[in-house]
Amino acid sequence: QVQLVESGGGLAQPGGSLRLACVASGFDFSSSYMSWVRQAPGKGLEWVAGTDGGSWFADYTDSVKGRFTISRDNAKNTLYLQMDDLRPEDTANYYCAKGRDDVPPRAQGTRVTVSS
Repeated sequence: QVQLVESGGGLAQPGGSLRLACVASGFDFSSSYMSWVRQAPGKGLEWVAGTDGGSWFADYTDSVKGRFTISRDNAKNTLYLQMDDLRPEDTANYYCAKGRDDVPPRAQGTRVTVSS
């Protein structure tokens, strides 16, 4: 059973930083492409960033390029998202996903609010 548990969200000021973490279990994490996706209030899921199992490459949606960095520690089955230069439009619930968009049905996510 795939389990993904996110943490690290909170309140940040514009220009601030947060680091999200996602601990995975129930599947072969080290060989899986993993992503971060987000859902802003009243909107659908948006893919944010992804990385392959060996961290050979990372992809980002245009709005976060140069500000967010995705990484992983396969020894700890953990995916990270370093978010710098946060903007109010980054406010959303953030989820990690297996592949590009496979978010477990009962995922809680972690809430990020960017406001002064």
